Amino acid sequence: MNRHTLAALATTLLLAACQTANHEAAAPSAPPVIFDAPAPATATEIGQQRAVAADAMAREHAVRTTAAAQRTYMPSPPPAPPMFAPPPANTEQYAARSDNPVQRASEQPVSTFSVDVDTGSYSNVRRMLRQGTRPPADAVRAEEFINYFRHGHPAPASRDVPFRATVEIAPAPWNPRRHLMMVGLKGYDVPKAELPPANLVFLVDTSGSMHSEDKLPLLKQAFSALASQLRAQDRVSIVAYAGSAGLVLPPTPGNRQGEIIAALERLQAGGSTNGGEGITLAYAMARQGFVAGGANRVILATDGDFNVGTVDRAALETLVGDQRKSGIALTTLGFGQGNYNDAMAERLANVGDGNHAYIDTVLEARKVLVEEMSATLLTIARDVKVQVEFNPAVVSEYRLVGYENRRLQREDFANDRVDAGDIGAGHEVTALYEVALVGSGAERLPALRYGATQAQPAGGAELAHLRLRYKRPGEDASRLIEVPVRRDAIRAQASATMRFAATVAAFADALRGGRNIEGWDWDAIAHSARASRGDDRWGLRAEFAELVEAGRIATGGDVTRPAD
Repeated sequence: MNRHTLAALATTLLLAACQTANHEAAAPSAPPVIFDAPAPATATEIGQQRAVAADAMAREHAVRTTAAAQRTYMPSPPPAPPMFAPPPANTEQYAARSDNPVQRASEQPVSTFSVDVDTGSYSNVRRMLRQGTRPPADAVRAEEFINYFRHGHPAPASRDVPFRATVEIAPAPWNPRRHLMMVGLKGYDVPKAELPPANLVFLVDTSGSMHSEDKLPLLKQAFSALASQLRAQDRVSIVAYAGSAGLVLPPTPGNRQGEIIAALERLQAGGSTNGGEGITLAYAMARQGFVAGGANRVILATDGDFNVGTVDRAALETLVGDQRKSGIALTTLGFGQGNYNDAMAERLANVGDGNHAYIDTVLEARKVLVEEMSATLLTIARDVKVQVEFNPAVVSEYRLVGYENRRLQREDFANDRVDAGDIGAGHEVTALYEVALVGSGAERLPALRYGATQAQPAGGAELAHLRLRYKRPGEDASRLIEVPVRRDAIRAQASATMRFAATVAAFADALRGGRNIEGWDWDAIAHSARASRGDDRWGLRAEFAELVEAGRIATGGDVTRPAD
């Protein structure tokens, strides 16, 4: 093989190596080389052949190494800009309801309802207003707005009766010809050191939708704050649920806070929402750690609906109701936005003899799970029902503010088989009635052509008669409290407590379309929010005044514009 032939062969090998390294289509092969019968190669020619071949191999190796380096370190080209995608649909669910109607006292003198200590509606609406969004009308529940705040009702003198009832009557701020009647209940308080042992199960939604900062990360902070308050006699279990339910932490003493918080930190979001299976496992853990005479409670924290497993609400309510009868209560905590199922969370808490709250900030988590936890854990009165009988000779009309989904039939009041709300240690419950007195000219209903003859005042000058029924924990028979409400108790001016409660009620009504606060606009609500603030230890009332301004903006400054 002569030198020219060797050079042609080396060139061909080098071209082939470059083509392979660059992943190009194979080029047409070089013209075939025709070999003559070679003469025996000399030693010099053999050395030259080896040198040329080695040089070709070195070049091929260099080309391959360079191509490999480019594949490893060369950044990928930037992705094509995504096409426009609409924002995810808002599937939040709220139970439909209408405002309580005005009732003629001569036709319907008796009003009956169950107490409510939930606060979730207020903090959920606060979240929306801070985002500049007007809340849907059904998200606004006036009684939860009012009961979000402490109003300083007098406490009972002793524990013989678990709570004290008080009544105040004064002109309504939006129409002085009408009056407001405020019913306040205050339960006796218990120092944290004297609380009975608690057996708590944290039931945590870890579905894929829980990954955002206002959901699982905030949930971890909330439960960590609660864990820091627990004692050695308390027990905590953690159950997570997504596509399937799992035990994260078996019943553990409350003073092993490091283990509890570490278990919380291990939670990760992923999967769909098998809430039914999670609740079943959570109640199993609650039964395993059950404390006789203690506070046994499942605390369900979720952002949305149950879309796998037991999804029928009636079936879930039956499950929760059966466990309530065995002494295990259910509290529900809502987190996040977009798919929040307020209707189910509130209803399950009602059936489970628990309470419902919505956590939108770390401060709210502390308020609900640290500052108010003693009231949540220790129930001092069960199945608390309120009944007011108005004297038609004094009261022409009345309207209960809020409590639309807590109303009871008249005969339910004395029926101890009918479930109602519970009051915890230190809990306050506030209810407002708007009343039109006979002869005031402030009636809303047209006069009847054939109206019934009005009754004579009972007891001389009674405006109404307040009755309350409750059960002590562990008892099945209810007890009765009666408080006569005299007409001469009407004040010329409302106290600061009543003015603030009325302002909160007006704010809720304005967000729903302002049907019941004639004569008041956003300026009047804002002025009253500032003027009636009173004692504001935690800054919640100052925050409320700011929220009124956010409500003005969200509604376009018109209290009469209906909400969506």
